Amino acid sequence: HVRANYGGKLTMIDRWFGKLLDSIDAQSLWDDTAVILCTDHGHYLGERDVWGKPGVPVYEQMGHIPLMIAWPGHAGGAIDALTTSVDISATLAQIFGVTMSHRTHGKSLVPLLTGEATSIREHALQGYWGRAVHVTDGSVKYGRAPVDGNMPLAMWSNRWSTMPVHIPNYQFPRPDRRAKLDFMPGSDVPVIRQPFQQGDMLPFWAMGRAPETTLFNIAEDPDESANRKGDPLEKRATEMLRAAMEEVDAPQEQYERLGIA
Repeated sequence: HVRANYGGKLTMIDRWFGKLLDSIDAQSLWDDTAVILCTDHGHYLGERDVWGKPGVPVYEQMGHIPLMIAWPGHAGGAIDALTTSVDISATLAQIFGVTMSHRTHGKSLVPLLTGEATSIREHALQGYWGRAVHVTDGSVKYGRAPVDGNMPLAMWSNRWSTMPVHIPNYQFPRPDRRAKLDFMPGSDVPVIRQPFQQGDMLPFWAMGRAPETTLFNIAEDPDESANRKGDPLEKRATEMLRAAMEEVDAPQEQYERLGIA
């Protein structure tokens, strides 16, 4: 039943997206119009007995999302390069000659689309707040779980969620007197930084079963069936994770939380 509803939603999306493409055809816009089709995260539909997007490792069904781009003046084809969603904003900024006023982490896709480059990034981060932090280079994917009770942990946000949470007897925790005004790492964007400690009610993203460390060679094991945690490969994966975190100015507490300080 869930899969049928999901399929119905995809059919609806296909229909209305098709109307958009028909309009581009009718107005002969392809010569000067770029079309970028992407999605949010995926949903598990029973794979590994998992449904929706609960607190489990970011397997390929969740994290490997579609990205299709029609680029004026270039024929269609497949590009085997690692990208992540924030690269779209960097691409739009380059197209329109915009300089970002704050620190961002995207890399423009234009060199890939024009054939000037075959890759634009060495790694990409994935994950949920308060759970394992994942990194991939397109061949190896490493999900490092927190150690020592998932602490130290803090939420950095300039907008605390007011959305309804359909979890019985749960109230989304709000900032308390431990909170302070801070700045998003690597930028001058002011945010509230709320620390947590053992015994605190945590935002629901950190709820669920305890995170686990996973290491998959997805080039050889696309089904992610063999967890290679503890293999010699983990040392290289840990260094890749450290480099990816340094690149986005991750706060020190994250290194401590993951046991790689």
